[in-house]
Amino acid sequence: MPNSALQSPPWDVHRLPRADGRTVLVTGGNAGIGYFAAEQLAGTGATVVLGSRDRAKAQAAIASIGARVPGARLRHLPLDLADPASVGTAPQGLGRLGLERLDAVVLNAGIALDHPPRRTGPDGHELMFATNHLGHFALTAHLAPLLRATPGSRIVTTGSFAAKSERLDLADLQSARDYKPKRAYARSKLAQMLFAVELDRRLRAAGSASLSVLVHPGGALDALTPARPPLHTPGTGERLGHLPLGLVVQGKDAAARPAVRAVLDPGVRGGPVLWSPRVFGLRGEPRPEPLWEHLADPATAAWLWEASCELTGHQPQF
Repeated sequence: MPNSALQSPPWDVHRLPRADGRTVLVTGGNAGIGYFAAEQLAGTGATVVLGSRDRAKAQAAIASIGARVPGARLRHLPLDLADPASVGTAPQGLGRLGLERLDAVVLNAGIALDHPPRRTGPDGHELMFATNHLGHFALTAHLAPLLRATPGSRIVTTGSFAAKSERLDLADLQSARDYKPKRAYARSKLAQMLFAVELDRRLRAAGSASLSVLVHPGGALDALTPARPPLHTPGTGERLGHLPLGLVVQGKDAAARPAVRAVLDPGVRGGPVLWSPRVFGLRGEPRPEPLWEHLADPATAAWLWEASCELTGHQPQF
């Protein structure tokens, strides 16, 4: 673990540093952890762009944040990560919003399917793998020129505990032969996390000023998440019934904090580090910890990078 991460100044999740003049794109910023990351970042004075394929949900999220953060600077970028055409227009979309810099992108959006049959996106790739990994890989490639042009830019990738016990099947990367939804989801998140680690290695080798930072939110429950009507309104019975779990896990507002710290904290640096909640990686304030052992496998990460280049037709270049 880099000494720079261990020596970072005290971090107060309730007193975030100002980020006026900066621009942050949060994929999936209209709901869940992405919504709370956007809300917290908006409170720092940054311009926050919500990447979302659903305009109505994005506008509802913008209205909710605006009601809680006076003067919030919020935008919506139409973005469907499973659709290469939509991903490819992201830089032009930011330009149409009048945004000339991109200080950070939070690769947060994702889908989890619970039941067969196996589904595919517009390009024929398995839908969870296409959305959670390939879409973010291609998005980073398309945004690379804008990120390169913004000093100290950051690519923040949100992982998942689901990936901790999973391994990629390099002979069946998209679960074409043996499709089990929960396993396919876990592998798609593992691929996304390996991408963040490999991107970090490449950025440091190139001497780039941009950072790739890997985070995971810990255990996040809707029942422990503050209400944000009409987006999220947990019932009283639901909240009371899950209160004991608050000793172990947390709400999605707290689960957004590792990503927010990765965007804002000047003490965060690249390297083989995973930013996660303090208490067993499940709840509490974010802190750096060593990578899980299988995330530190450079051969698999490099293989996946090349496979992702071939599948998307793009390569992030910094």
